[in-house]
Amino acid sequence: MLIRHLRFFVVLAEERHFGRAADVCSVTQPTLSQAIRKIEEELDLALIIRGHRFMSLTPEGEKVLRWGRQILADYDSLHDDLVGKRKGGLTGTLRLGVIPAAMPSVSFLTEQFEERNPLAQVEIRSMSSRAIERALENFEIDGGITYLDNEPLQNVSRFPLYRERYVFACRGDHPLAAAGAVTWARAVTQPLCLLSEDMQNRRILNGIALRAGVELRPKVVSNSFLGVASHLRRGHWCAIVPHTFAFVFGDAGDLALLDMVEPVHRQTIGLVLADRLPQSPMALALRECAEKADIERRIEAAFGRNADDSPAARSR
Repeated sequence: MLIRHLRFFVVLAEERHFGRAADVCSVTQPTLSQAIRKIEEELDLALIIRGHRFMSLTPEGEKVLRWGRQILADYDSLHDDLVGKRKGGLTGTLRLGVIPAAMPSVSFLTEQFEERNPLAQVEIRSMSSRAIERALENFEIDGGITYLDNEPLQNVSRFPLYRERYVFACRGDHPLAAAGAVTWARAVTQPLCLLSEDMQNRRILNGIALRAGVELRPKVVSNSFLGVASHLRRGHWCAIVPHTFAFVFGDAGDLALLDMVEPVHRQTIGLVLADRLPQSPMALALRECAEKADIERRIEAAFGRNADDSPAARSR
């Protein structure tokens, strides 16, 4: 069985359409169909239920898909390892799944990766924590950045990167802009636009509000940071966002970012890798970056403060 033919089969199973799969593989549809037939003949099994078009995989096809993904991942890892040793650093593409709340901080990790592997490319996907878990299991990504404390993922290795806290964001001319910090009880009285990328993130925010004895009722929710930023700029809405968003806002003089207190909440954002051996060269490179990059110190330095120098941190 040729690796190329096995890759055709995996792409077809993911696209569920012969024409689209052929386009992805840069071959003609007859060439792709012939390759699938050769795999079926070699295994003496029907892998695909066909009508006038692709219908579904057979139970045997589902098993071949799982094994095929693992075989292709191992083959690509072998290739990257051998080529990387010859050229000095990894080649190929690092595929990284990141929860939206951690997107403002992802460059602190990819910067470290690129310094060590200048010939490699990086592909970043915005994903929920559960989507990251599934993608790791299916060999679709090399690693993920997500919550480590709340509803932790299964069958993964975890490497802390930094502790996330929340800040209250508003326009510079808002009545609360001059406050040193904002309580959760006070924050929920404002018209809020919240980032809500998945149910896990919403449960975290609701849980903190519950500890403060209040209920979180946002006027607007968005699964995109750009949606939150747009409403902040208009001035009518405020937001509760991770403190790393300050790195994206930069020195915007018309916005105020205030620490959230009563209660102070911190949670760990970290790198997750599939818990399997051997680890791929990409996964090992990510692990090295997570262990040596000292990302929390570098994030806080970018904001002009020490890791424990915020009003929220001092109130712990």
